Amino acid sequence: MKKIALGLILSLSTFLGSAQTDSLNQEPKPRKFKHNFQAGITLNQSTFSDNWTGGGVNSFAFGWFLNYTVKHKTEHWDFNSDLQLQLGYQENRGDIRRKNADRVFYDLKAGYILNKKFNIFGSLNFLSQFADGFDARTKSKVEPTQDSLISRLFSPAYLTSSVGMEYKPLSYLWMRLGVGTLRQTIVLDPIISQAQLYGLEKPGDKIRNQFVLQYVINFDKDLVQNVNFKTRYMVNYDYFKSGQPNAFVHILNANLTLKATKYISTNFQVNMIKDYDQSPDIQWSQILSLGMTYSLSRQ
Repeated sequence: MKKIALGLILSLSTFLGSAQTDSLNQEPKPRKFKHNFQAGITLNQSTFSDNWTGGGVNSFAFGWFLNYTVKHKTEHWDFNSDLQLQLGYQENRGDIRRKNADRVFYDLKAGYILNKKFNIFGSLNFLSQFADGFDARTKSKVEPTQDSLISRLFSPAYLTSSVGMEYKPLSYLWMRLGVGTLRQTIVLDPIISQAQLYGLEKPGDKIRNQFVLQYVINFDKDLVQNVNFKTRYMVNYDYFKSGQPNAFVHILNANLTLKATKYISTNFQVNMIKDYDQSPDIQWSQILSLGMTYSLSRQ
């Protein structure tokens, strides 16, 4: 009986040792989905006493942002989902609170892999904002004491569906040429649609359809440790507006992030738009912020 028990113990220990060795030798299976989540808040405040001779205005600014990307790649398909949300306000003493950042962006792409660098892709892109926007230079026709309302959620919103070719020479760089692209401008607010803004053909229109040629280039890379640079440039060319001032629409977004610690980072952001249907001149914005950031990545 003792010999049988001893034999069972030796056999079990040999099996466990072999299993442990096999598990140590096996490489971890790569994740099917790669997630990257980032969220944070930004704050900026300044206060001056009434007798401060250097001059200055009490001010307070705050905001929040959320970025979430998901990537999935198989033998034949390459999927990418990119969500970016941002909203910020600034309030100066004696003035009303105004927003200084507002962005709702989502991009979904499915690419059929032809080789290591080229895909045939289909994509869906959505761009809008959260809060109402006002033009401080123009007073409202309804209420002269108020600024003129020029934008709000889904007014405008841009929904773009595209098919074409994608070139991805590097993991952090890709380019898309959408030869068949439908760009829809949506203006749901009745006041803004009656004002015939954003290229609407007549007052009261809710949707404007454009068939365009689209080119997009995207760069997203850690330049050095704790320093990330991300930029995206997009240009749309309306096939039926050839030779007209509003044939082209250019949009550039650039973002530089410097992480001081695990949870504290500095962010510098530049946005530029050249859209004749919004303004004949180039629009640009620049934001420099310091805040707390929480990141979670699963590769």
